[in-house]
Amino acid sequence: MSDYHPQARSIPAERADMAVDAGLRSFMLGVYNKMGLGLLLSGAIAYGVATTPVALQLLFGGPQAFVVLFAPLVLILISSWFLKNPSPTAANVIYWGVVATMGLSLGLTVAIYAGASGAGMLTIVKALLVTAATFGGLSLWGYTTKRDLSGWGTFLYMGVLGMILASVVNLGFAYFTGAPINGLDFAISVIGVLVFSGLTAYKTQMIKYMYYDLGGNARAMSVGTTYAALGLYITFINLFLSILRLMGGRR
Repeated sequence: MSDYHPQARSIPAERADMAVDAGLRSFMLGVYNKMGLGLLLSGAIAYGVATTPVALQLLFGGPQAFVVLFAPLVLILISSWFLKNPSPTAANVIYWGVVATMGLSLGLTVAIYAGASGAGMLTIVKALLVTAATFGGLSLWGYTTKRDLSGWGTFLYMGVLGMILASVVNLGFAYFTGAPINGLDFAISVIGVLVFSGLTAYKTQMIKYMYYDLGGNARAMSVGTTYAALGLYITFINLFLSILRLMGGRR
């Protein structure tokens, strides 16, 4: 996976001003199309789970909930550790597996925020629209800017790590005291919006660079398209969840 993942590239600054050609446009269109289809499938699965009480009970009514919630992460880790040079088929299996399991886990989020009220579902729709506009604008900037963003990677991933650690601390505090740390949820959500907004632009430019690194190799391009779509898909989902928590309050 590391051969194709856009985050793994170290790009010289002098390559930041590359011409946009037809091949690059076709490659990027393939990435966005696959990402969009993934989001649509996850959304459909999440809505189906959230509106089906039997499915909610089956998936989240016991300890199996942890399996469902962490399944997307497990698939990503498996692909990172064991698929160093994946085939196009293996890459697609990982991608659609993450998309499907993410849809299942998002079903709980939709059920919690939407509840039985139309207002809750409206909040989700608003958060989705804000996310789409933010993601689209920043991805376009990352694609067109002549500024080299490769130096952002370390700081952005440190931000993600900080968010994870803060979330674990907050969950632990809530478990032992009965309530989370006051204001920490809000701070994590704000940082999440900033970090994943930055990652949107950064990953888009890294995908652009990756296209040239692959040198037109058909097999590598196919795998690269899939993993690039996975990277943007995960960024979009996390940006959406951060915006949703800010708009919908703590659930």
